[in-house]
Amino acid sequence: MELALMDNLWVVVSTVLVFFMLGGFILLEAGSTRMKNAGHIAGKTIFTAGIGSLVFWAVGYGFIYGEGNAIIGLSNFFYGDFSYSGEGLSPATDFMFQMMFALVSLTIAFGGFAERAKLSAYVIFAILFSALIYPVVAHWIWGGGWLGEDGSQDFAGSTVVHLTGAMAALAATIVLKPRIGKYNKDGSSNEIAGHNQVFTALGVLVLWVGWFGFNAGSTFGVADAFLGFVALNTQLAAGAGAVAAMFIAWAVTGKADVPTTLNGALAGLVAITASCGFVEPWAAVVIGLVGGLMVFYSMKLFDKAKIDDPIFALSVHGTVGVWGTLSNGLFAVPELSTDIGWGQAGLFYGGGFTQLGVQILSVVASGIYAFVVAFIILKVMDKVMGGIRVTEEEEIIGLDLSEHGGYGYPENIPHPAENNKAGA
Repeated sequence: MELALMDNLWVVVSTVLVFFMLGGFILLEAGSTRMKNAGHIAGKTIFTAGIGSLVFWAVGYGFIYGEGNAIIGLSNFFYGDFSYSGEGLSPATDFMFQMMFALVSLTIAFGGFAERAKLSAYVIFAILFSALIYPVVAHWIWGGGWLGEDGSQDFAGSTVVHLTGAMAALAATIVLKPRIGKYNKDGSSNEIAGHNQVFTALGVLVLWVGWFGFNAGSTFGVADAFLGFVALNTQLAAGAGAVAAMFIAWAVTGKADVPTTLNGALAGLVAITASCGFVEPWAAVVIGLVGGLMVFYSMKLFDKAKIDDPIFALSVHGTVGVWGTLSNGLFAVPELSTDIGWGQAGLFYGGGFTQLGVQILSVVASGIYAFVVAFIILKVMDKVMGGIRVTEEEEIIGLDLSEHGGYGYPENIPHPAENNKAGA
């Protein structure tokens, strides 16, 4: 009984840590974009978290973990189980922890909307993503679906959370098209710098701290103190990602670019999320290093393809999310996979190509589903709503004023008295 209470306490603490990651996303996205949209970014993150919570309670959890079939769960809607047997996690504790992952994936998806989408588009897409996209992928891998039955390894969500959100973000960037002034007629790209690197760095640090709840919390308990091992792998990969990204940017451009370094840390975190409970620490370092290198080149690739990704969600969560999932097929050790009945060992530990094949299938199936469904939803929304992008005038003045009638930095708006004095 005492151990069960400790397990519940740890998962509740982890739930709070994961939820606090939304604060990191606010700072990261606001700092990476322009001042005129900062208030909008902060506000939409809060109210879409509210929408996502309600939809997850109503249908999301049921679609993931309800009794159903290999494709979708079909029970436990409008969740209200308050019973507890005294063993393991209470149903409410597990439910709350799972909800936080859905909210993080939704927040990642909205990275593709940044600085150009109508507020109404956020509202409708938050409902549909939380009901039709995230729960399906989560059921396939974590809820007893066909990929989980096949042995897919995703300890804390490189595919379920990060790749799913990133593929929805990719669909959004395609449907919404680039921001005004991002690309020239000759195809060249203009840098649209974020307004506050300190905010961005603080956001990354908040996310880094929250990730210990994200990964180590996915042990679902304190037995054998395995959560400490998972936390160690998380820290090593994040550090390796930051270092790799900084040095590759320095080597290629001659400057140790700060945004690239910050994205490298996040890349290391995303990369290790799938494998943090399956690999040894040396492998965590390698996984993080590769993630840091990948994010640098992925950012350049998307820009060259004229895909405008203001907060680099596609590279950090998408490209690196794929790598993180595949890394299990290379580095998973038998003691943490085969011996406990969660898939097979990786290629470098005598498992052959079996697990790598399962991981490839998981990435392809989940990525295609998330992108196709998100793209269809957004195209239908665009048609029915007369466009999901704000007008050119609204985009130029900023979404703070055009969508909310206020400003994230009100002291920067001239006071009427000052205007009269200037006119005099």
